[in-house]
Amino acid sequence: MADPRTSIIPERLSRVRRVVAVSSGKGGVGKSLIATSLALSLAERGCRVGLFDLDFTSPSTHLILGANDVQPTEDKGLIPPKVAGLEYMSLVYYSGNEAAPLRGAETSNALIELLAVTLWNELDYLVIDSPPGIGDALLDLVRLVPQIEFLIVTTPSRLAFETVKKQLRLLQELKIPVVGIVENMKMTQASSVKQQTEALGIRFLTEIPYDPAVEDAIGNPQKLFSTAIGRKVRELSKTM
Repeated sequence: MADPRTSIIPERLSRVRRVVAVSSGKGGVGKSLIATSLALSLAERGCRVGLFDLDFTSPSTHLILGANDVQPTEDKGLIPPKVAGLEYMSLVYYSGNEAAPLRGAETSNALIELLAVTLWNELDYLVIDSPPGIGDALLDLVRLVPQIEFLIVTTPSRLAFETVKKQLRLLQELKIPVVGIVENMKMTQASSVKQQTEALGIRFLTEIPYDPAVEDAIGNPQKLFSTAIGRKVRELSKTM
């Protein structure tokens, strides 16, 4: 039997113009920082923006935003609070600071529940911080959010990019739009990621140098704009 909640999700997202999932086949590439910076940059430009943290492995955008004292309100669903000019929703509202050790169908159930109960206002962009990997969560997002687009994050590491290439091939096979690739934490002048990305027919969006100042910007959205990630993603947002 079909889950009746899945029929509600398109209605919940009907007032959202674009849904951009910031994703990576590999963990530890700075995906959450880029998702948060992108949402903040789009809002700074006057867009109506939501940020949805669906990283089941370890939601962290609330730490990046410094969103410590806000909670969604309930009115026939959950209404995201406003944080730094964003409508903000996170798995952390359910799990707190505890691990969420979900398996298989449990992951799908949690994802469906979050998508079905969250009430977004009219938005120009909904930025999703999606779980790393190319497993159930990614496939469920593709299945449940018909208008979804993916912005893929990698590092210069050959191991990271090999995993990302598998994710790209999967998305291409499924005919899911890919906005492009961001190469994060770059420490050399090597251009192999850019060359391979373009060879795959995918747009190379930007490269972001490694910046130790990012750690000091955690919890301070304005300070984040002074880091390499903040500056580069701010420029990237103008092309979205």
